[in-house]
Amino acid sequence: MKLGAFSVSLAVKDLAASRDFYEKLGFEQFGGDPAHNYLIMKNGDHVIGLFQGMFEKNMLTFNPGWDQSCVELEEFTDVREMQKALKAEGVTFDVEADESTRGPASFMITDPDGNPILIDQHR
Repeated sequence: MKLGAFSVSLAVKDLAASRDFYEKLGFEQFGGDPAHNYLIMKNGDHVIGLFQGMFEKNMLTFNPGWDQSCVELEEFTDVREMQKALKAEGVTFDVEADESTRGPASFMITDPDGNPILIDQHR
């Protein structure tokens, strides 16, 4: 299973304060839009998403079809294929992707310790 790019998505209270803090750690804005309450920050291969008012908890995020610089990969495992494989393994889903579609889709699962995991395919 090729999960693609990995990042940590942080539920932040104050987007500007969080941006300032992570810039001190060497992160730079890589994507996102403060007008839409989110920023994608990058330091080398390390990526974090800052999301104000969008999620309740911090979560692990994987983006099938992208590398760590959001460059499209030639080969990747489609999110619907991952979902079917995980269902076959007995994984419970919080949110499911529509398996009748193609292209962008996502699903969410939770690990045994309550950590949300978002698999979010953009292409």
